[in-house]
Amino acid sequence: MKKRRMKRNKEFGLFTKPSNVRFHKYSYEHMKALFVDKKGVALLMVLWVLMLLTVIVGEFCFTMRTRVNITRNFKESTQAHYIAVAGMNKAIEQIIRQEIMPRKTVTVEEESQEESAPDWRINTDIVPMAFGNGEYEVRIENESGKININLATKGLLRTMLSGFDIDEPEKDVIIDSILDWRDADRNHRLNGAENDYYQSLPDPYECKDDNFDSIDELLLVRGVTPEIYFQGLENFVTVFPKNKKQGLAKRSKRSKKNEFDYNKLNVNALPAGMWAALPGMTEELIAEIQAYRSEKDFQSLSEVRDIIGPDVFRSISRYLTTQTSPYYKISSTGKIRDSRTFEGVTAVVLFSNQSKQKYQIIEWIDGISHQNRFKGII
Repeated sequence: MKKRRMKRNKEFGLFTKPSNVRFHKYSYEHMKALFVDKKGVALLMVLWVLMLLTVIVGEFCFTMRTRVNITRNFKESTQAHYIAVAGMNKAIEQIIRQEIMPRKTVTVEEESQEESAPDWRINTDIVPMAFGNGEYEVRIENESGKININLATKGLLRTMLSGFDIDEPEKDVIIDSILDWRDADRNHRLNGAENDYYQSLPDPYECKDDNFDSIDELLLVRGVTPEIYFQGLENFVTVFPKNKKQGLAKRSKRSKKNEFDYNKLNVNALPAGMWAALPGMTEELIAEIQAYRSEKDFQSLSEVRDIIGPDVFRSISRYLTTQTSPYYKISSTGKIRDSRTFEGVTAVVLFSNQSKQKYQIIEWIDGISHQNRFKGII
């Protein structure tokens, strides 16, 4: 087959279309017109490139901003945590100074200086203290204002449940089941529960038959519902000490005269809801006690009697004391200045002269938000 060749243009040295060759109307003429006017195509490609670069830069900026925020939050969270730890250490030092170390004889000038730094009272609001680039807020609670579910008698457990709107048969079930949970035998009380009951549940488990290690264990006890527990019971109870032997630690000079009675409640550490559970107590009387406690502590039970009256006092005096327990629950929240970042720590601390450091941390909880730490507390 004879090949047709493109003729060379002698003037320009270019190949031109032979006169006897015909192209399709959409090939040569179309491509020629397209490449003659390329301005529209170039503009379109530039717009696409700009749009792509905009998306890439925007994504990069968003990623960098997110990483910067994460880094800043981590930094502030770490700082807030250690500010909270500083508050915890300060609270421990303060309790040792107030309760463990003997009081020194001071001059008038030293006494005036001490007045500017008042004692940190238990179960009251303490003014936030500046520290570094933030501040810490501390709350000190003494476990003597709570019912020890490892040591409480049946009568005190019944008093604890008096503040809840539950029937007497339900109270009997809860009380006997608590006693069955903590005793060592396998015999259940009249309204209690042992393995035969707990093993029959849809998700079976064994009765512990030993002391409570945490108050959360109450949720495993027959009759204790989440509604009862979270609506106040968790604020009324403690597990420290877990037995009487642990409670025999050497006391401070203020309270070492008598061994602490774990079937009594400290009037300076009682939650408001626990006051309401005591027979004869009304909202007006509780408000008067709160007003008194906002100013100072009760030094004797006679001061309580003067507020609530002799009749009510006579019915509840067997539950009351001004003695403190060697176990303290300390909550500390660290906050960063001009930031919403805060972190908290909580510890149960045993203070004793028998310890070289004068204290022993029994329980430590990290990273607690403490949003409800003041709820229901005087």
